[in-house]
Amino acid sequence: MKSIILAAIGLLVVSSSVEAQSAIDMALTAAPVRDREGATVIKWNADFSYETLKEGSNQLVCYERSDERDRRPFAVQCTSLANLARVAQNRRIRAATADGAEERAAIAAAEANGTREAVEYGSLFMAASGADQASAGIHRTVAVPGATAESTGFPTTRAQGGVYLMAAGTGAAHLMLPGR
Repeated sequence: MKSIILAAIGLLVVSSSVEAQSAIDMALTAAPVRDREGATVIKWNADFSYETLKEGSNQLVCYERSDERDRRPFAVQCTSLANLARVAQNRRIRAATADGAEERAAIAAAEANGTREAVEYGSLFMAASGADQASAGIHRTVAVPGATAESTGFPTTRAQGGVYLMAAGTGAAHLMLPGR
């Protein structure tokens, strides 16, 4: 009987360890290959705090986000550790709003009243999303809060086919990097 109980406990430990490794591997999908080994991986909790699944050695942090409203079945993102307060705020706002328009209005209100969490200038946001991991597309942006077309020299539309600036002049200004 003891050996059956020990075997069952051992199976549970191995099973949860495999699940954690799978969650880590999945979250790292959006990370550049050269940075994956040193990246931190977290799991968001319902209260917008997080648990660390894998401690990293660089400034990159990755996490799943398919649990958020309007996300694809496979959705992960990586950014700088310095952006975690902003990501938590984004998640909190998304959870408290009914749709994208209401979410954008809440973010604009937070920016206007000075409660918007800061984003690290020059930090990357790299997301992978799709119906599943194999078909996920990659979306990359560089945060440049306050940047304008005049201050950066980048166009504000994708018409030229290269990098362009979105949300110019706001705390949400970012460079869109073309890709798959």
